[in-house]
Amino acid sequence: MSGDANTSTQVTAPAGRRAGRRRWWQEREMVALAVAAVLLVAGLIVEWTIHLEPVSLALFWATIVVGGVYPLRSAVRAIRNKRLTITVLLVVAVIGAIALGVIEEAAMLVVIFSLGEAMEAYATDKARGSISALMDLAPTTARRLTSGDQTETVAVENLHPGDVVLVRPGERLPTDGIVADGVSWVDASPVTGESVPVEATAGTEVFGGSLNGNGVIRVQVTKEYYDTVLARVIEQVEEAQANRSGAERFADKFSAIYTPAMFILAIAVALILPLFGFEWREAIYRALVILVVSCSCALIISVPVSVVTAIARGARDGILIKGGIYLERLADIRAVAFDKTGTLTRGRPALMSVTPLADLTDDEALALAAAVESGSEHPIATAIVTGAHDRHLTIPAAKDARALPGAGMEATVDGRALHIGRPTAADRADPAVGPIVAQAESEGRTAVVLRDETRALAVVTVADQLRPDAQSTIEELRALGIKRIMMLTGDNTTVAKSTADALGLDDYRAELLPEEKSAAVLELRQKHGVIAMVGDGVNDAPALANADLAIAMGAAGTDVALETADVALMADELDRLPAAIRLSRRARNNIKINIALSLTVVAILIIAALAGWMSLTTGLLLNEGSAALIILNGLRMLTPGRGETRRSRTNPAT
Repeated sequence: MSGDANTSTQVTAPAGRRAGRRRWWQEREMVALAVAAVLLVAGLIVEWTIHLEPVSLALFWATIVVGGVYPLRSAVRAIRNKRLTITVLLVVAVIGAIALGVIEEAAMLVVIFSLGEAMEAYATDKARGSISALMDLAPTTARRLTSGDQTETVAVENLHPGDVVLVRPGERLPTDGIVADGVSWVDASPVTGESVPVEATAGTEVFGGSLNGNGVIRVQVTKEYYDTVLARVIEQVEEAQANRSGAERFADKFSAIYTPAMFILAIAVALILPLFGFEWREAIYRALVILVVSCSCALIISVPVSVVTAIARGARDGILIKGGIYLERLADIRAVAFDKTGTLTRGRPALMSVTPLADLTDDEALALAAAVESGSEHPIATAIVTGAHDRHLTIPAAKDARALPGAGMEATVDGRALHIGRPTAADRADPAVGPIVAQAESEGRTAVVLRDETRALAVVTVADQLRPDAQSTIEELRALGIKRIMMLTGDNTTVAKSTADALGLDDYRAELLPEEKSAAVLELRQKHGVIAMVGDGVNDAPALANADLAIAMGAAGTDVALETADVALMADELDRLPAAIRLSRRARNNIKINIALSLTVVAILIIAALAGWMSLTTGLLLNEGSAALIILNGLRMLTPGRGETRRSRTNPAT
């Protein structure tokens, strides 16, 4: 293995789309390796069967010449740049073997080392491929509608905002857009990680790479192809690989010390052993074995492979981790601060209760309230009207509806003038209305009063609902050992207390301005250590910036969140946070195992080499074999671990 392989990737196409991968026979290095391997096998067959030493020797020389060209070039470049790489170790070992006359072993070193490099490249490509495969989900062409309602096939790169494309059942959406016409369901899991397909009707936002369900839909393009969510996810994951973790930096520092140390040790063995009665040839051979067993340092590749595969695993599950440093930090979280609105709650009020005060039933009072509110776009009005529709009530027609700024709505319903609005001082003083309003507000609900010209008819309450996965997420975080979970919100104290009590949070702070949220995060860092702030990436920007880890929810639909967060939960699902922490901790354990195993193997092999217990070929085979096991352990991160898979939910397609 080269030891100086670059595990980062690059975006070469405008949207991050990769060119088709070249086959191995199109790579000159691989062709040279294949030819060298054939020559080596031929030489061994000649030597072991017909015993023609001149012929076998010629084949071994040919193996060295053909297979050694590219390692030699790499070593020369490293020396010119004043670097000692593992490839330099290999080249020195091969030259030494040739000098000792063990041509067969020199030929084996060249082929086995080159096979190790190919194995390293395969491991890295496999990790990268799990990300680039996402880009392959987006079609390369689209059916664009023309002015005559006909379709024309165009490359997705030629789609522009305002174009309308036709997507048939079972096809993948070519780009981001808004459904203009048609009804279907869309599976956006490749982009957001959302496990449940969503209903797609006019006005629904959809993402390129999503799978269309059983209906024909027309989608109006909203972004250039290179700016789609899928393209940006690919680009940012690739950039994340350059954001190196502490373990990767340790591997780099270790390599900078390790390679020169192996040279010094080999030279020392070659010079010192003859002083103890060893022959010069034996001393030099053992020194060469030391160089060979150190030629394949699994530490150098196994750490970045583990990081890259973990980031890839997260991206496939809708968890965008911006780099190894943030993957590492996820595992160290000790406290979590949540924004409330839109994070722990749905961010929109819903109908909670209807209390009639006059000679009305609940449904009659709600129908009248919905009739008055039907002309308003206020969130409270929307909650009341939606609640009436959910109960399948018939909403009477309202006349002369008009909004009263700061005071609610009024309208004429069935010949009666009605008004609905926030409780007045008279309402709070009314013994029939006041206690109901006070009780609702103490529970964090918002109350409005429906009245006619003479009296109050009903009290209707609405409240922002908790996310269905909020409680389970808090419980999972505690099970993961998170010591402090709190909420920072600009909402009023009563509502904040109600939410915190319902979720069993450790603490909450209410009525905070953005700069006060930021100060609270800094205070929590000093008290509890590494802290994550979870918000929407927009209103919470100062607090997110001051947290050790900024985590944004629903980033697939929020450009700012996608760009600014350290970790972006692509779907609007809170339960991805514990999954992200589990993934990071599994990656950290994977890296620790790799580091310990690689150091142990190298130590054992060097001791064996000093003792003269192995040949050049045996040493390299054992080293490459151990490196293969370590790399395979790193690649295990591509499979989901316990608690990282999603809970099964009802599929609307069924």
